[in-house]
Amino acid sequence: MLRCCRAAAAIAAGCAPGSPRGCRGLAMAKSKFEYVRDFEADDTVLPNCWIVVRLDGRNFHRFSEQHEFKKPNDDRALQLMTKCAQTVMQELEDIAIAYGQSDEYSFVFKKKSRWFKRRASKFMTHVVSQFSSSYVFYWKDYFKDQQLLYPPGFDGRIVLYPSNQNLKDYLSWRQADCHINNLYNTVFWMLVQRSGLTPVQAQERLRGTLAGDKNEILFSEFNINYNNEPLMYRKGTVLIWQKVNEIITKKIKLPKEEEEKEVEVTRTKTKVVPLHCDIIGDQFWEEYPEILAEDS
Repeated sequence: MLRCCRAAAAIAAGCAPGSPRGCRGLAMAKSKFEYVRDFEADDTVLPNCWIVVRLDGRNFHRFSEQHEFKKPNDDRALQLMTKCAQTVMQELEDIAIAYGQSDEYSFVFKKKSRWFKRRASKFMTHVVSQFSSSYVFYWKDYFKDQQLLYPPGFDGRIVLYPSNQNLKDYLSWRQADCHINNLYNTVFWMLVQRSGLTPVQAQERLRGTLAGDKNEILFSEFNINYNNEPLMYRKGTVLIWQKVNEIITKKIKLPKEEEEKEVEVTRTKTKVVPLHCDIIGDQFWEEYPEILAEDS
């Protein structure tokens, strides 16, 4: 019924059935209610800038406690975050690189992206909604024995970076933050779990300590060399596009044979690949120059 009404309105406006959607807009423009569109703010972001959408878990301290995350790091939670980020990148292919740690992920859209006419609200809402729904959808794949007690929340923000160096410094800042937080959390939870300190006592013990002090506590009291901790904990996760070879099984019919035969075929496919590496130095950017390429 609604479709018939729209068709009738289009014909009344002088548009033939099957005309482009712009013709429908012409008919809608005759509505006396059309003026409300004037209240919409123009949120188009500046051209020729890297667009970074960073999302963070809302009240994830409570969420992690309610769902019994392992401390200081829960592989299941970190891998689930990465899976969600990969899903976002696969849906929104204008993302050049992403970086994640703990309950946050940053998605970097290409400088020249014309996705949704560079509207900030579209970038942010699509990223956050896709990530959030993926978190709920894939939860059971990573937390097989832990029921999802309530849906998680994520908030987002958008920041523009005009130069490649600005962008590299932003990602370096997030990776440095990962190191600082993980070192502190590693020592903190060792003091609580293995030395029997209360959280308040552990906080007091670490008050005013430097990175060297924390490393010394780990080594002298718990025989832990922080440099040997998994890179995923210390460096976070970098997501980039890479061409990978995949072997698939395909059914083909060979000449002079009546039945189809299964054969293995190698295909090259571009996929989102997780890396756990340093992105503060130059080596990463020299190895993957296509990320910052102007025509990427």
